[in-house]
Amino acid sequence: MALESRMFEKYNKEIAPALAKELNVKSVMEVPKLTKIVINMGLGKAVNDKSIVTDAVAELTKITGQQAVETYARVSNASFKVREGMPIGVKVTLRGQRMYDFLDKLITISLPRIRDFRGVNHKAFDGRGNYTLGVTEYIIFPEIDLDKVKSMKGCDISIVTTAKDNEAAYKLLEKFGMPFKNIKREEEE
Repeated sequence: MALESRMFEKYNKEIAPALAKELNVKSVMEVPKLTKIVINMGLGKAVNDKSIVTDAVAELTKITGQQAVETYARVSNASFKVREGMPIGVKVTLRGQRMYDFLDKLITISLPRIRDFRGVNHKAFDGRGNYTLGVTEYIIFPEIDLDKVKSMKGCDISIVTTAKDNEAAYKLLEKFGMPFKNIKREEEE
């Protein structure tokens, strides 16, 4: 039997009971939880250089611990020099143990490595309880060796939850330790 993730254990022992009280839910099954985390890299330069895609697949696989897959253009677009079926990005969908391990690494190691970090935006929810975070430089992840990076890439990290609204999802991620910006300080500025 594999060891449980630190975040999964925290969710079961601390977060779920606290959220059940805070949100006043009747059933344990109504308590919001994480479903999946999707990490997506759009590679605009990949149209001209195919090695960018293979490098991105290897780097995203290294970051997440799960094999990344290429994403392909569905339609042709002449203004972007993209034809249908061309590789334009890389993505990984994490669930279960790997999802909780990645969230732990993101919150405790990677986000604090961002220069002048003041917290993540608390307004990036989609209205259905999902949160998307844009990372401009993926070198914040400890697995990436800065000397071997050929081109700087960013990625989008989408955290999908079972929360019914933004408020419940915010409370869930806040209890996981997501470093949201201080709302009061932001209003004063």
